[in-house]
Amino acid sequence: MHARIVRGTVRSAALAAAVTGTLTWAPAATAQSAEPTPSASTAPTEAPAPDAGSVAITKKDPVGDPLAGASFLLLDTPGQEAGRGKTDAQGKLTFPDLAPGVYRLKETSSGSPLHDVVADQDVIVTPGATAHLTITDPFKAAQVVLKAKDDKTGKLLPGSTVNIGSGNKTLLTLTTGPKGTASGELPVSSRKTEFWVKQIKAPDGYDLYKPSKVFTAGPGAPVTVTVTNAKSATTPKPDPSGKPTDAPTDAPSTPGDKPSGGGSGGSKPAPTGTSTSGADSSPVPAADTGDDATPKAPAGSLAHTGADATPWIVGGAGLLVAVGIASLVAARRRASSEPERDDNGETS
Repeated sequence: MHARIVRGTVRSAALAAAVTGTLTWAPAATAQSAEPTPSASTAPTEAPAPDAGSVAITKKDPVGDPLAGASFLLLDTPGQEAGRGKTDAQGKLTFPDLAPGVYRLKETSSGSPLHDVVADQDVIVTPGATAHLTITDPFKAAQVVLKAKDDKTGKLLPGSTVNIGSGNKTLLTLTTGPKGTASGELPVSSRKTEFWVKQIKAPDGYDLYKPSKVFTAGPGAPVTVTVTNAKSATTPKPDPSGKPTDAPTDAPSTPGDKPSGGGSGGSKPAPTGTSTSGADSSPVPAADTGDDATPKAPAGSLAHTGADATPWIVGGAGLLVAVGIASLVAARRRASSEPERDDNGETS
């Protein structure tokens, strides 16, 4: 029995020794694994991302009204798309969460048939800040057509030059071509803008249209402007000699023969056997109707009065008297040239 007790005690001691060894190793292993190594405590961590920025757009037209539906595209420095969108009913659009840097903003559509898009522009985004942009879309230009016409026939006339402007500023100059028309773009500043047109050169053969005409035009709308011209008057040039228009053009006729006898008495028979073929038959000189015979009135003189006509009356009367005398002498000459006859009708 004593031996059995001894064997049990030895077995218990061995078991206790085995347990004690296990417990002693385990804490040592656990303590070594929990101790931090120097490399782990000094390893660098990833740097946090910088603060993002944003771009806020407010879209308006030239009169200050907001423009909805305008489309924009935002590109980063390498040219990659960073955002796109359309303005809301208040004309606003925001591009959030943008990395700092320089961006390119492009307007792809104004969203309105009356407005044009603006040119591309650069936008700088800074950390934690919002870049505010107010963009104004201009009105589209009006399409103006100029026509020049004859005021009587309506025929289109080439060579008409006009200035078109607003207020005291000339905006456009047009000249009609071979078909009598010209066209161009007229910038407008409101939905209904008033303009004036003034002709500065008339077509050949026509008078200048001096008054200014007024018309209105809207954004992007076609408008036709017509200028009419009257033909230049064809006034005859005044006679540089200053001759009166009532001067006689034809001289009165005169007898063709001149009496051979010098007497002014009654009829006298010619001597027998005397030939009358040698009588002087040279005509009486006609009245001079050349330039020297008509009085010259100074250019630009007033209308002729009764006093100015007195020399004409006197000259006409003298001419009539001379014609009467010449006719009487011619009749006597014819009578004297006939041969005398006796009572039997025979020539003596």
